[in-house]
Amino acid sequence: MKGIIGKKIGMTSIFGLDGKQTPCTVIEAGPCVVTQVKTKDDDGYTALQLSFGEKADKRANASEKGHYAKASSTPKSFVKEFRNYSLVKNLGETITCEIFAEGEKVDVVGTSKGKGFQGVVKRHGFSGVGQQSHGQHDRQRAPGSIGNSSDASRVFKGMRMAGRMGGDRVKVKGLEVVKIFAEKNYILISGCVPGHNGSIVYIQK
Repeated sequence: MKGIIGKKIGMTSIFGLDGKQTPCTVIEAGPCVVTQVKTKDDDGYTALQLSFGEKADKRANASEKGHYAKASSTPKSFVKEFRNYSLVKNLGETITCEIFAEGEKVDVVGTSKGKGFQGVVKRHGFSGVGQQSHGQHDRQRAPGSIGNSSDASRVFKGMRMAGRMGGDRVKVKGLEVVKIFAEKNYILISGCVPGHNGSIVYIQK
């Protein structure tokens, strides 16, 4: 596999040669520094550790500074391991958005927006228990029955009910790389990507 760490900038849209408008997410992908190379002999598995985003020197402890010094790099804010990296990279090398090509299909991993405590209609797509009737009101957004009373005498785990929504790790698969601006390290990916503007995402294939 191959991958890179990026920051979600926002959304835009571009027009293709056929005149069709494509909504895209703009991601600042890299540059990332290879800060550790893990091998089967030393670590039991193969992986590349990539670092992204500048970190103030005063906010890095001695062990972090020593770790990044081995790669001749300054301290970074975000670190991510990519297992079985298909590209051959050495310690201290820089990985940019040019590892991907326009038209390529990628997977994007991010943390979805937190929406707080939500009801069953917004959280699970319930439609309520029906329309109002005589003596029945305020039932359009109700969850309905949640189980039997005498037999089970409890609510089973996993029941779809109201609760905290969002803030989960989400992977969106099969998104297309529409455009690459190498001079700005921008990748335009078709469709929506989880997370708020400024959040960290992982692009991988």
